[in-house]
Amino acid sequence: MTATVLTTETLIHRYADDIAYVAQQSPATDLAALISQLDTAAPRYAEAGINGHEDLETASSYLDEALRATSTDRDVFLRRADELLRSLVWDMTQEYRTDVGD
Repeated sequence: MTATVLTTETLIHRYADDIAYVAQQSPATDLAALISQLDTAAPRYAEAGINGHEDLETASSYLDEALRATSTDRDVFLRRADELLRSLVWDMTQEYRTDVGD
């Protein structure tokens, strides 16, 4: 069985639109921008009373580590971030949209 490689581009494609909506910015096109938007969005989710913002902060930390890491370490940090984001971002953003009336 071949392992699927998780790339920064894949993460950006999966999460940039939802995170950008909450950060009130254009969707991220690189990892540094996605990290910045996660850091902006997490407190906004918290202010709206949406659970999970702590995990977004953790995912942001993992992505920051991935940005600075090489090879195998980078893959580990990307996977850890994806595991957190996959289970939260879409649901949290839908709840946020409902709360702000979109």
